Amino acid sequence: MRIKKVVVQNYRSILDSEQFEIDAEKTILVGPNEAGKTAILQAIQHLNPPDGVKPLTALRDYPRAHYNKIKLGEVDPSNVRVVEAEFELDDDDREYLPEGMKDADYVLWRNLDNSTGHRLTGAPPKKTLSGIEKDLHRLAAHTDGRIEAGEESEAKPSDKLKALIADWSDHDTIEGDKASALLKWLEEVFPLVDEDNEKEETRYDRLKSEIGIGDARNQAVKALRKRVPVFVLFSNYFRVRPLIHLKQLAVRIANGTLDDERFDYGNMCLLNLLGFSADELSEMGTAPDPDANDPEALEVFREKLDERQYLLNSAEVSLTREIRSVWNPDESRGEAAKLRLRADGQYLKVTVEDDLGVEVELDQRSEGFQWLVSFFVVFFAEAEGDHKNAVLLLDEPGMSLHALKQREFRKTISRLAANNQTIYTTHSPFLVGPDELDQVRVVEMDNRETGTKVHTSITANDPAALLPLQEALGYDLAQSLFTQKQNLVLEGLTDYWYVEAVAGLLRDSGVANLNEKIALVPSNTAGKVVYFATILHAQGFKVAALLDSDSAGEQAAKQDTLVHTLGNKGILRTRDFLAHQVKSAEVEDMLRDTLINVVKSECGWDVEAKAAKQKDRALVSILESEIKEFSKYKLAKAFVRWSRDHSSDDLTEGEREQWKKLVAAVNAAVK
Repeated sequence: MRIKKVVVQNYRSILDSEQFEIDAEKTILVGPNEAGKTAILQAIQHLNPPDGVKPLTALRDYPRAHYNKIKLGEVDPSNVRVVEAEFELDDDDREYLPEGMKDADYVLWRNLDNSTGHRLTGAPPKKTLSGIEKDLHRLAAHTDGRIEAGEESEAKPSDKLKALIADWSDHDTIEGDKASALLKWLEEVFPLVDEDNEKEETRYDRLKSEIGIGDARNQAVKALRKRVPVFVLFSNYFRVRPLIHLKQLAVRIANGTLDDERFDYGNMCLLNLLGFSADELSEMGTAPDPDANDPEALEVFREKLDERQYLLNSAEVSLTREIRSVWNPDESRGEAAKLRLRADGQYLKVTVEDDLGVEVELDQRSEGFQWLVSFFVVFFAEAEGDHKNAVLLLDEPGMSLHALKQREFRKTISRLAANNQTIYTTHSPFLVGPDELDQVRVVEMDNRETGTKVHTSITANDPAALLPLQEALGYDLAQSLFTQKQNLVLEGLTDYWYVEAVAGLLRDSGVANLNEKIALVPSNTAGKVVYFATILHAQGFKVAALLDSDSAGEQAAKQDTLVHTLGNKGILRTRDFLAHQVKSAEVEDMLRDTLINVVKSECGWDVEAKAAKQKDRALVSILESEIKEFSKYKLAKAFVRWSRDHSSDDLTEGEREQWKKLVAAVNAAVK
């Protein structure tokens, strides 16, 4: 079960976030300070929080400017919905759904008074009395007429029905006792139904099915409620203390005097990772009475010490492997990152060994390294416990890491998200990849009157909200401009997405292989292609340009500077690769058939008939004229999302051939 859509309302700075989509694996929330990103995560956690999370309270969590409405009794907290989410069910979840409801999704919400509610979407609705009453009376009339002579003294089915529903309202839902009573009545009248009367037989079957819908839905949502993942918020990553006194920690646990805010929680996670409590590890380090001179007791003690050290060694190996995958230390500079867990009597030490074999305490390493160690300790401990397959909510992860370490940590988040759906906030451009823009949600707050809003598309009135995305693209562009010897300049960002996505599909299936050393460089407009191409060419790099065959592309392709710089071989036109010529062809026309299906399934835009009648017209031109809210960005984003779950086999044969020709031409142009 994975969260698919969510909306937050009536929570702190959030009056109504508006519903936004959650990616199946990783969703990134960006926005300026005080926009409400942390509040979004906090509210989402209340869908199904782990033990120990403080419940919602009107005083602390209801928007402060409107709190007087609660105080005056104008607003009832039990009617104030704070967070609602729609979940997509997996195959195991759907086993709990009855036939006829297998395609349903599950919706869960929590109110300000901490009450919860849930429902199914896409399933047959519960029936009310008014919805089935006519069929009930018609079946009763039919069975009345089937009573044989001599049996008139018995109550007719219609009389029993009238007595049964006499006190019911038309809007009463048929479930629970009402459903049971009606099903019992149906069983009683069943022998009177004429088996040769197909109409009444069908009516009987339909009534029996409809009466059972309410209880079937109730049983389904009750079972699904138990399968909702726990939402774990890591808002302040707990730190692991470099020196732990096991006996003292065990005493604090027993007395309930833990320091929950920082070290003790991290220390307990470290011990949980080893599979022992503080008391058990403390007992392992307690030597027998030296005066006892009991060989058997000494042997038991030695076994305990060995077991403790083996567990510590196993844990340090696993943690070191994960840390090094992100930290990527330069051992030539003494940056080795081997974590060591040492037990000495009642003390458990966490140290780091450098390339010389020297061990230093964890708190003497950098803030970023301490954070990384603590993150993995807490995560691994929780993921193996109650939080396995949990939804992870990460608030500003890795901010103490160096920029390049953040880029590596982004890969770690992707690995975690494969098993634990992850939502995280960030200001850092290094935690947003250029190929992850469809996973970004922009959080902004124009003013306190409207509160925090979340945009599924990358749009915002506040430039600061988009700054991390601009910086991410700028950094990636700068890297590609001056590090790659082979470059393909594209008109815009959407062209970049299409080429990268299709090249990946073709490469994975072995159809065609765009040289992975070729950097894709979006130039923003056709007019700027010449500037990028000239700069790259001046650096001694090999350059080609892909231009649309519209008026802007035609004009750019004819510029003397571009022709002189790249030559005819280096200027590629979309029309040159189309099997069927299209006027003013753009990159989208190389995926025409697939995009028509994608926009219909992903965006709800149906232009199939119009496109079939106007085969010579550019697809974007058709979409712009037919769809009022059309944007090239939204179209490209939908295709990127589609490409993640499909292969090149899902493209048409003609499209594959067109892209094979393009890939071959690009490889040859910058060879």
